[in-house]
Amino acid sequence: MLVNRARTAGISRMVTVGDDRRESAAALATAHAFPDVYAACAIHPVRANELDAPTKAALEEMVADPRCVAVGETGLDAYWVQHEPETTATMAQQEESLRWHIDLAVRHGKTLMIHNREADADLLRILADAPAPHTVMLHCFSSPLKVAEEALERGYVLSFAGNVTFKRNAELRRAAAKAPAGQLLVETDAPYMTPEPFRGQRNEPALIGHTYECIARVRHQTVQALAAEVNETFDRVYGLG
Repeated sequence: MLVNRARTAGISRMVTVGDDRRESAAALATAHAFPDVYAACAIHPVRANELDAPTKAALEEMVADPRCVAVGETGLDAYWVQHEPETTATMAQQEESLRWHIDLAVRHGKTLMIHNREADADLLRILADAPAPHTVMLHCFSSPLKVAEEALERGYVLSFAGNVTFKRNAELRRAAAKAPAGQLLVETDAPYMTPEPFRGQRNEPALIGHTYECIARVRHQTVQALAAEVNETFDRVYGLG
């Protein structure tokens, strides 16, 4: 079982993320089934056109649950608008959905977990003029260094996944090196973004140690020191301290 393999690998706590109404409900059910698993609930930006009144009501109930620690993943995704416009919510629909999710996070005092793909300028604009949630966390951070610097200056948290280990992503490693303690998390984005040397295989939490090793190396830390910092940030970001 995935959770048992994660425990064996030394992972003590995990957040499982929903990206539509059904998957958010499943994430919350998993969080209730396992004491070391928490949930994030939202509608993914590519499915922003699914955010109807019943879905909003369901998400309100899910996010109010103490086992839900974040509103996410929400955000903007321009990549799929370009590549699969027939099946992807428009950018206008995505912005409307994001603003609703921001309000949801503010009202419930939960962290806002952001998905961003090729929409840096619009995302920063919206976050700048919207009400400020408890914490803004940029999930699977993959943007240029200048975006990382702007986000860190605003106090956002950057969460790095296995793609930070890819040879071509030197700029992403520089961003991980610049993030202060307290503004950095480490994640899997499973089943995607499998770290080297397992790239191409299905990702899962048990493999996250390779991502920790890469980030610790560029930050000139031991893995143990980095893990201690991340655990402290995890508690603060998800309101578990």
